[in-house]
Amino acid sequence: MFENVDLDVPAGAILAVHGAAGTGRTCLLLALAGRMRLNSGAVRVGAHLLPDDHQEVRRTVAVAAAGPALSLEPRLRVDELIAERTWLARVTTAAVRDALDLVGLDVPGKATAEELGTAGSARLALALSLAERPGAIVLDDLDRDCTPDQRREVWAAAGRVAATGVTLLASSVRPAPPDLETVRLALPALSTDRLPDDSAPEEAR
Repeated sequence: MFENVDLDVPAGAILAVHGAAGTGRTCLLLALAGRMRLNSGAVRVGAHLLPDDHQEVRRTVAVAAAGPALSLEPRLRVDELIAERTWLARVTTAAVRDALDLVGLDVPGKATAEELGTAGSARLALALSLAERPGAIVLDDLDRDCTPDQRREVWAAAGRVAATGVTLLASSVRPAPPDLETVRLALPALSTDRLPDDSAPEEAR
């Protein structure tokens, strides 16, 4: 979990949360997206205030990736993931293709998410969420197992998404590139004996 977080992320900005595993990065992003109950404090997302307006916040904030439970199914092909999103979110294939172009991803439709690697899968997840035209997108652990070049590719894609006016709530192990304009937040490790035991994720979607 996390504590003592006080920040202001303007619309269309990038929140870049970084810290080691176990520092609460995923929990923080899910809380900002209305998918995890706050133990204390409040979050304002546009005109909506958490925890009371969690349904409205969920409709505003799309989760591209956040932990194993909220990631692309690795065995599904790209074409299958696109078809699934067009059906579930009622977006057009053209909207998804435009989003893929924006994040710089051109891959065979028969490739699986797993075959894209972490960087490719992160950009695919980002594009699928962007096609839904949300107000904000959560992209957790975006640099996991990435090479330096892959990290730059994913962060560059994140920057292009934010340039469209969509707020990006991202987390990584390493800090975002210094030349990328972001709202930066470093999360320190917490002692396990200070963690609350009564906060649990809500239904994600």
